[in-house]
Amino acid sequence: MNIAAVFNALLVSVLAAVLWKYIKLREHVFVVEEELVLTRQSQELSQVQIDYHAALQALVEDGTRMVCTGRMHTDRICRFESLCYSTEAEEFVYFHSNSSVMLPNLGSRRFQPALLDLSSVEDHNTQYFNFVELPAAALKFMPKPVFVPDVALIANRFNPDNLMHVFHDDLLPIYYTMQQFSDLDLEARLFFMEGWSEGVHFDLYKLLSNKQPLLREQLKTLGRLLCFTKSYVGLSKITTWYQYGFVQPQGPKANILVSGNEIRQFTKFMMQKLNVSLEESSSEEYIVVFSRTINRLILNEAELILALAQEFQMKTITISLEEHSFSDIVRLIGNASMLVSMHGAQLVLSLFLPRGATVVELFPYAINPEHYTPYKTLATLPGMDLQYIAWQNTDREDTVTYPDRPWDQGGIAHLDKAEQERIIKSTEVPRHLCCRNPEWLFRAYQDTKVNIQSLIHVIRQTVKSKPGPKKQKWSGSLYPGKVRDAKCQASVQGTSEAKLAVSWQIPWNLKYLKTRAQAPASSHQLAPCCQPSSSKQGEGPRRLPGDRSKKGESIWGRGSERDALGGPQERQKEGRGNSTCKKGHR
Repeated sequence: MNIAAVFNALLVSVLAAVLWKYIKLREHVFVVEEELVLTRQSQELSQVQIDYHAALQALVEDGTRMVCTGRMHTDRICRFESLCYSTEAEEFVYFHSNSSVMLPNLGSRRFQPALLDLSSVEDHNTQYFNFVELPAAALKFMPKPVFVPDVALIANRFNPDNLMHVFHDDLLPIYYTMQQFSDLDLEARLFFMEGWSEGVHFDLYKLLSNKQPLLREQLKTLGRLLCFTKSYVGLSKITTWYQYGFVQPQGPKANILVSGNEIRQFTKFMMQKLNVSLEESSSEEYIVVFSRTINRLILNEAELILALAQEFQMKTITISLEEHSFSDIVRLIGNASMLVSMHGAQLVLSLFLPRGATVVELFPYAINPEHYTPYKTLATLPGMDLQYIAWQNTDREDTVTYPDRPWDQGGIAHLDKAEQERIIKSTEVPRHLCCRNPEWLFRAYQDTKVNIQSLIHVIRQTVKSKPGPKKQKWSGSLYPGKVRDAKCQASVQGTSEAKLAVSWQIPWNLKYLKTRAQAPASSHQLAPCCQPSSSKQGEGPRRLPGDRSKKGESIWGRGSERDALGGPQERQKEGRGNSTCKKGHR
């Protein structure tokens, strides 16, 4: 055997092994360096420390996990662990593994029409959320993920350039969604996926979190595949009170679930974040006139201001979104006795008015105030305690229109002559759907000379004396609990007469409520199931409806009469009511 050949073969084998080790070591170094870079990217996104290798291993082994609340896509909010987002495809990704959880598991129903709404505007087809699915094993062929360690709230802003939409559709729903889930605190981060730029009101969104909100376009700078360690997707709709007319003409929602109490809790939070302290403000009473500077102008604004000041003997000031800081606007409205404004998005700021203040909304010619009521609905929510007044210009001579402007600013020159003439002659915009009705836009963008005498007359019909904030007692409703120990006892007297006696103990919480108990409504609530009313029994005899018996044969008993707070009357252990009724009577 040739020793040299053997030696060369051994040398080649050793060199190959060393080279292989070197290559594997380089690959490992490359992976470690890549993980360090990705870890730095994650930490640049957040100050939260993350173990990149452990996070990646958890994603591969456990996949994505999802648990949602709500039965329909319109009321669903989902909590995810390891939900990912491809910035190249602009789609969310759900990675399946043997440990994945998906509740509800809808199958193909997830696309009918979507898993959930990303905004608080119900069932709008531009606001749907869904994801694509991949096996976790596919991660080895994909870009290395960048992990987002912050708890994330992922949602859409509906129209961030319009102040009404900002508050009604975004800020209030975001605030109360964060109240709903304890880990969505001020250290959570907001991610807005609708694709809008920041917009003029972006600073308001920043108040909801200590961390800078991120937009969809900004995610591309973070990596090709982002994975949220923990995220919530969707917004609560429980605070919304208005629908914008996508399916039927606009108006209040059919089932409003928010009250003035929740609105005022939100405004208190916003004022704290804006460093607005009403206690430090002047005690002088005044009227605020909201001045519009671009369109829908009040042509005789100076005359209006002077007339209001003279009529109510109060200082009258003007504010505008263009000339005042938002903090100053909130401070001034927060102490105002009356807010006067043309119909428009700025009127949503009436939610900062104190209790007892007055909202006066001015409508241009041909716009029926009863057809456009977002601010009336807000002002009249239970517990808002605001007076609302609408005034409409009914004189065609007091309006200035702009038919030659672009269509989206109220112009109608693009329409045929007959349609233009019809719109100009019309005295009322018919009910319509959102959002491009030319007749509505034509009238919405006109300017108005306010008939001062007419306006003062309308205000005085509601405001009889000097307007001003009033300290209001809490106006919520408290309800008694269920009655206890309900008993029914029947007795037969002869062949044609029967009596039914019902007794019960009053609800236990009545003694803590500052109210006097009332008599049960009527006997038909008791028959035929013998279920007594939840009210305390009456204080004297009362005949039952439909009862033809003689006096005294059908009565409500006195029971144990006492004040609900434990007044001077004698306290007894059991407060009972009783009733008797003739057979066949309810």
